[in-house]
Order: sequence, then C-alpha cells, then structure tokens
Amino acid sequence: MKYFCIECGYNISTEIYDYSLNHFSHPLCRIHQDWIRALLWDNYTTQQTIDLYLALKTNGVPAVIEKFDGYKHIDIAIPKHKFNIEIDGMHHHYDSNQALRDLKRTYHSFRRGYFTIRVPNTLVDERLNEAVEYIIKFLNESMNQQ
Repeated sequence: MKYFCIECGYNISTEIYDYSLNHFSHPLCRIHQDWIRALLWDNYTTQQTIDLYLALKTNGVPAVIEKFDGYKHIDIAIPKHKFNIEIDGMHHHYDSNQALRDLKRTYHSFRRGYFTIRVPNTLVDERLNEAVEYIIKFLNESMNQQ
C-alpha cells in the first residue's frame, strides 16, 4: 500500500506512516513532522490549531496554518473561500481587552471580504470531527452562495 503526506503529497514509507499516525494522528513525511514540531515549539501555534488544521487537510480542505494577512496571523485560513478560523482559549472569553482585540481583528478581515469563525479549544479537544464537519458545511454553503 502507498502512503502520502497530507501536506505535500510525498510518498512515505510504512514506517514513517505508522510513526506519524502514532505521534501526529495524520500521515506526514519527516519534513512536515519537523515543521509541525517547530510550530509547537517555536511559535504561538497551539495543539488545537494543529489538530484542526490537520483534520481539515485530511478532509481535502485547502487550509493554510498561521497565515499572515498583512495585519495579523490567522490561525487557519482558507484563502480560496475567504474564510478564517481562529482557535480561542478561555482568556478570549473572560478578558474584555482580548475580546475587543478579537473583534477588531474580525472586523479588519471582514472589511477585506473574509468571514471569520472563532472555535473554542474545548470544541477541538472534545468534538473535533463534528467541528470539521460543520466547517466543511460552511465552505460548501459559501461556494453555493457565490
């Protein structure tokens, strides 16, 4: 059986495939395994952002992680659909200053024609598959409306 990296499409061995599934829950080549590790270690990317990103990629969604839009970094962007996803921890709900910053960021994206949804960490942790299902429904609906 042939296995491929969901990020680059590179053919990966059974050994790398098994390792990747055990450590990342998705098939990734060694280069993209290291890239995911770097996102976690060297960046502000959360595990929930990576989990949702990889689940979307596995489902064929042309997502981009940590996309800079000229103003801010978007946790997950789907430029083809002008759709942004922000993954939020609890402080986004309890800190009014953070909530206002988030609202301003959403407004900035909206002015540029991008729709933004905010997904709580707990949803990714506890109901990832359902979250992915509804994000795909959003994307399909947006295509139908265009």
